[in-house]
Amino acid sequence: MVRQVPLNEFDALLEELSCPVERATVRETYDDVVLQYADGEERLVDVIDRTASERFESPDDLSMEVFSELPVQAVGEPGQSEGEG
Repeated sequence: MVRQVPLNEFDALLEELSCPVERATVRETYDDVVLQYADGEERLVDVIDRTASERFESPDDLSMEVFSELPVQAVGEPGQSEGEG
């Protein structure tokens, strides 16, 4: 069964991890997770495969690496602003 996870719930998903953790374990644990983007979706393991680390020391480390690998359309339209400057 596939778990659909919106980006705003991703950090809560990582609470089930015991860290430090190897990339292979993360892939196995989250093989069924699909991240829901503002425009589309992607399997979490595909994002993890783009990260540089083979080992994550904490859930925060994993979260930061995953978010750094997300495509622009994951969080909104290109050029979209949170408000006026």
